[in-house]
This record gives sequence, structure tokens and C-alpha cells, in this order.
Amino acid sequence: NPALRAILMSDDDPVARANAARALGAAEDKESLNILIDAAVEDDDSRVRVSAIRSLASLKDPYAVDKLLDRGELLLTAHKKKKKLNFDSAEKNELLEVATTLGRLVPNTNDSRTLRFLTSLRQANNFRSPETEIAYARVAPDQYSVQIRQVYKEYKDWHVEAAAANGLGEIANSNSNVAKEKAASVLADAAGRTLIDHEQKLNSGMMKAVPDLVRSISRFKPTQSDRSSIILRRFLDNDDPFVRATAAELLAELPASRANTDALKSTFSRALVEDKIYNDAQLGILDALYKLDKKESVGSLLAALDAQDYLVRKKAFELLADKDLQKDFPGIASSLENARMNRRDQVLPYEPASDTKLGQVLNTDADYRRAVSRKNGSVKALFTTGKGTFTINLLPEDAPLTVDNFVKLAKSRYFNGLEVHRVVPNFVMQDGDPRGDGNGGPGWSIRCEVNMVPYNRGAVGMALSGKDTGGSQWFTTHSPQPHLDGGYTVFGRVNETGMKVVDSIVRGDKIIAVRIIEGNSPPRRRGTESRKRP
Repeated sequence: NPALRAILMSDDDPVARANAARALGAAEDKESLNILIDAAVEDDDSRVRVSAIRSLASLKDPYAVDKLLDRGELLLTAHKKKKKLNFDSAEKNELLEVATTLGRLVPNTNDSRTLRFLTSLRQANNFRSPETEIAYARVAPDQYSVQIRQVYKEYKDWHVEAAAANGLGEIANSNSNVAKEKAASVLADAAGRTLIDHEQKLNSGMMKAVPDLVRSISRFKPTQSDRSSIILRRFLDNDDPFVRATAAELLAELPASRANTDALKSTFSRALVEDKIYNDAQLGILDALYKLDKKESVGSLLAALDAQDYLVRKKAFELLADKDLQKDFPGIASSLENARMNRRDQVLPYEPASDTKLGQVLNTDADYRRAVSRKNGSVKALFTTGKGTFTINLLPEDAPLTVDNFVKLAKSRYFNGLEVHRVVPNFVMQDGDPRGDGNGGPGWSIRCEVNMVPYNRGAVGMALSGKDTGGSQWFTTHSPQPHLDGGYTVFGRVNETGMKVVDSIVRGDKIIAVRIIEGNSPPRRRGTESRKRP
């Protein structure tokens, strides 16, 4: 720890200082409190400040509150001055870190200065940030449940509903039974409105808040599991596949019952036929059925062996390999053997008649040849944002098919106008989701091309929810992240000039346009691009 303190105070490398701050927090080194406070409010590099702010939360010493509030109030003043329609300042990233730490330092205290700061920050961000809602709920759980009802009434925005659900869910950890009862009541009312206004919420995009809502309801663990089951089964019938996937996941945490397993089996049959763009509900339901009742899951698992999507078939193969299950159902072994003979354990060529592109080989001979032809070539993606421009230098030799997929999406204007849905300061900025809630993709997946390119600052990688599940979501690292090496495909780099723009991007910023530049040809002049839409 003394060596780490010395690095934090005097090392010239901001990455070294940031890592030292992080390590001191992990070690819960009480003697570094003042050093971490100084780094949190005075260091010249935002990566160091963010790491120090997070470490102060680990130390849990309220002595840091006044200094953090001094810093937070200065940042908030700058944020408000720069903020305008569809534009948030870079200060927002650090402000959300300050809010999170304050929530951990003075929980259940109703600290007036902290609440004034959080209230002003919530208003400045239009109540769209889960971090501020969770922080306020931690500091003043009794107040939060009362005032959030008014926010629900005034703001018809799925981001607001999702953030509020996170805040209310945090109250499940409170020691106040009154606060818990109020929060549970607000969540129940919100769930009721969602079920009644299902069609309207689906059409308006408000359904994207429901997974957060359902998760928060489940955190209160009602004494009557039947009540939870009824609510979750109703959401299991939802048209949004991610709502169904969440409901299935949470049903799996409850005691097994005939009603729950029957509902899951029925929903899986529906998802197998209807879900053409996302497979999350199918995969989630199979996991839930297997967890609740292995024997009851067999019929659905066998049906999944004929799914068009390889990833669904793969899940079925894995779960049906259960030796105990095969003892109870001797026919499983022959069903698996027949499926293998019919190549159901492999990724099969795309069949247009299936009306889905999930889990199939989509690349043609021409695609492979085009991808290989970029070897030793130059291909770049020029991003235009409200904060400036940056360029991703793509790596076709290291990840040829990933680069080809990215180029095809960019040329079809897929990324234009998308909202940056995830920013974790000193970690990653992530984009490429057409839904904007972190769940979306293009309707297909690509295989991983794990390579030896390290996740240094500015590395560009494919986001995944499991092996071979990449599609359109990508991320850029703010700082070296060696724990990602070998786990996610690296397919590009952003240089230091571009990273200054990336560092300024906050959640909610939009990618205005992406232009692909191949070879050594100069970029086309503005206005000459085709206006054809995908």
C-alpha cells in the first residue's frame, strides 16, 4: 500500500495513477483516504479522478463527502452551462460517479446538502440516469418513494421509467419497512399500468423499461411466491422478447410449480415460431425450464433441436447431455444422435424460407473473398458525433469477417443516429444498439475471431452475450483492459487524437454518421454520398 500511495501521488503516467487508486480502494486502505480525496478532486486526468472517486466509496468514510460535494457542485455548474438540447457535457460522466459514491457514503442519513446536489443533478439530466436515482434512494429512501410518483406522471420516457425502477429497487436493501412498503406499492402500480397499456407502451418503445421494472419488483421477494409467479407469468406473455427473457429468468428463482413450467413451455413454443430477430427469450426460457424442473424441460429441449438458430440448438444439446436426465428418458440419446446425423449440432447455411437470419451461415463466397482481399489494405471508419469526429482504423488481417460485417452495416447507414447506450468512465464507450437499451442487434450474429491484439487504450472490440453472439454492438476502451484480452474480438483501434473525442462522449450522445474509407482513396466530399436507405 505505501508503494501504491507513492505511485498515486507522483507517477507521471495517468494509467499508473488510476490503477494505484483502484488498488488502494480494493485494499480498503484507510491511510490513503486523504490522498484519494486529493486525487478525486484535483488530478489533471479524468481516469485518475474516476478511479479515486470509486475507491472512496470502498473506504466508506463520510469525511470525503464535503470535498466530493465541492467538486460535484463545480462540475454541475459547468455541466448546466454547456448543456443544450440533445447535448450533454463531458462532465456528466464524472458527475454520475460522484453521485454513486455519495449514495454509498451517507446512506439513510437524509443529508441535506447531498440531497440538494442530487436533486439538481437529477433535474439537469431529466431523471434519466439510474445512478442518480439509486443514490437518492440510498440517502433518503422514505422521501424517494413519495416523490418518484410525480416524476412518473410528468415524464413519459422509458429511460426515466427504467431509472426510477432501479431507484425503487434499491430500497429493497433499506432498513425502513415503511420505505419498502411505499416502494413496492409504486412498483406494483407501474406494473399494473404496463399490463393495462401493453399495446400503447409497446408501440411507443416504453416496453424497454419493463425488464428493469420486473427485476426491481423481484428484489422485494414477496412472502407469497404465488403473487410473484402471477405477475411474472403475465409478463411472460409479453410481445417484447427481452421482457419475456427477464420474466423467465426471474421465474427460475421461484419454487417450481405446474403453472410456472406450463407457462414457460407454452411461451417457448410461441417464441420458437415468432421470434425472428432476437433469440434471448428462447435461450432464457430453456435455462429457466431446466433449472425449475429438468424432467418438464425435456419436451421443449427436444423441440429446440429443430430450431433454425444454431445457438438455440446448441443450448438444447448442452442441457440434454445431462446423464441423469438420459437415465430417466432413454430416448434422449437416440434423439441427440439423430440430430447429429442431420448436422443439427453445426451452423447450417442460411435458408431464406425460414424468415430469420439467426444462427445461420450468412456469408457467401463473395463475402469471404472480399474480406480476404482487404489483407494488407487500409480500411477506416470515420465517425461524426456532436462532440467531434474520430476514426477507427479497422484491422482486416486480425478479424476479417468482423471487419466485413462492420463495414456492411456502416455502408447501410445502420449506425447513423444511434444513441450511445453505455459509457463506463475509464473503461468503455459502447454503441451499435438500435433499441438503445443494450439489448439490440441487427437480427443475426457473427462468429468470434479472437486474436492476439491487446486491449490497450483505444482498442475496438465486439460486445457479446456469449460465444459467437456478436452482431452490431461494439466498444472502445478508455484505458488498458488486459482482462478482456482473448475474450472479445478486437477489430480496430482509435488513435490518441480520436480518443480525446471518445473520452468526451457520454451516455445519450448520438452517432450522427459513419463513413467507410477503403484503400488510399481520399474521402468523398460532403453531399456526394448515396441517399439510399437500408
